[in-house]
Amino acid sequence: MRGHARRRHSVRTVLSLVALMVGVTVLAGCVDFPAPESPGPSATAQAPEPLGAQYDAAQEAPPNSSSCDATQSLRPAAEQPQPAQMPPGSTMDAIFRRGRLIVGTDVGSNLFSFRDPITGDIQGFDVDLAHEISRAIFNDPNRIEFRVLSSGERIDALRNQEVDVVIKTMSITCDRLRDISFSAPYYVASQRILSLRGSGITGPAQLADKRVCAARGTTSIGRMQQIEPRAKMVTTTTWADCLVMLQQSQVDAVTTDDAILAGLATQDPWAQLVGPSLGQENYGVGMPVGHDDMVRFVNGTLATMRASGRWQEMYDKWLSILGPGYGPPQPTYRD
Repeated sequence: MRGHARRRHSVRTVLSLVALMVGVTVLAGCVDFPAPESPGPSATAQAPEPLGAQYDAAQEAPPNSSSCDATQSLRPAAEQPQPAQMPPGSTMDAIFRRGRLIVGTDVGSNLFSFRDPITGDIQGFDVDLAHEISRAIFNDPNRIEFRVLSSGERIDALRNQEVDVVIKTMSITCDRLRDISFSAPYYVASQRILSLRGSGITGPAQLADKRVCAARGTTSIGRMQQIEPRAKMVTTTTWADCLVMLQQSQVDAVTTDDAILAGLATQDPWAQLVGPSLGQENYGVGMPVGHDDMVRFVNGTLATMRASGRWQEMYDKWLSILGPGYGPPQPTYRD
């Protein structure tokens, strides 16, 4: 019996040793096989794009100066109505009875219409013009309701009579005259290019295969595509978005009227206007078709501003960065 006991003890000992060796082998296996490698942290990021940015925009028609003289407007009435004494039944009388002038404008066109970061007020050259029209109707420059519109929304807002006037650096063109009416020009701008210092872009010749930004619904797109068809157009909702994309290297240049570009340049010391004039733009006050009495009234207000020196005061206040200028544009009338 003792021999059997010794053999059973020896077997148990051997089995225990085998179990111990298997356990050590399993543990060693856990240590010997490393975890798969994981990639290190990435240091790259994609710059956010402004909402609604579009690349390779379809061509929009440039100003058409050959088919008509778009700048001719309606002559003011022989006697301009006195403030707060609008002719009964006129468009101005309806505005007076409503109690406010509804103006479509922008808050992203520095120098012309922008929101003051401290007061929150909308101000600029176009805004001051709106105040003068309000003064002429109500004898009060502040009876205004501003409605912020993108460049692409301006014509529809007038066709649907959602606003009384649009004062938003809006170029007078023959194509637009099919849908809306215009005052005589109140400002003449020159289309140019905005680029960053050191970019090597000094004019349209350097824009082949480059990304060029413009606000959607503007005539600047068509003119640039005429001058340099190889430019890759990028469109945004506002000019401020174009400046952001330029600063983030998402576009190589911005093109539009010199006055708007000058306003962008004041916000970034690295931005500069370059190259010659690419063409003239005549800004007019947009109004719904059929409101001829309002067109004549606005033209009368502009005539008063030219004669009194008020136009020059506004230029000196907002646009003196462009130089002394040549004074207010002189109107031509078709009647």
